Order: sequence, then C-alpha cells, then structure tokens
Amino acid sequence: MSLDVASQENLKILLDELADKLNVVNRGLLDAEDYDLNKYEDLKLMYDIVKKKGKLSTLETQAFVEELGSIRKK
Repeated sequence: MSLDVASQENLKILLDELADKLNVVNRGLLDAEDYDLNKYEDLKLMYDIVKKKGKLSTLETQAFVEELGSIRKK
C-alpha cells in the first residue's frame, strides 16, 4: 500500500504511526476523523520527516505535536 495517496485509511495509518513515534499518550488527539484530507500532504511531510529522523529530541517532539494541533479541525 502506498501512503502517497490521500485517503481516510492512509490518514489513519499516518496518524497512528506519528502517535507511536511521538509517544503521544492521549491518542484521541490524533483521531483521523479530526483531520481534513486537504491537509494530507502536510501530515505526510511530517510523517516522512519523523520517520527519516528516527529519534527526536523533546523539543522536536513538542514542536511536531503543536504542529499537529494547529492543523487539526477546530
């Protein structure tokens, strides 16, 4: 399966993996239903960066979580 295609299923996969990589305790913050598919490219870019970087510092993790919060549907 290619994550390059914007779909609700792929969005859920991206967010689940981001939650794992960022050690998010409250996974409800990364519920796929709370994100718009129009933001898929932004989420995919974040996913690619986190995946490529591997281990993140505390500040980097916080920055990614804040960015996720900013693109979440209000």
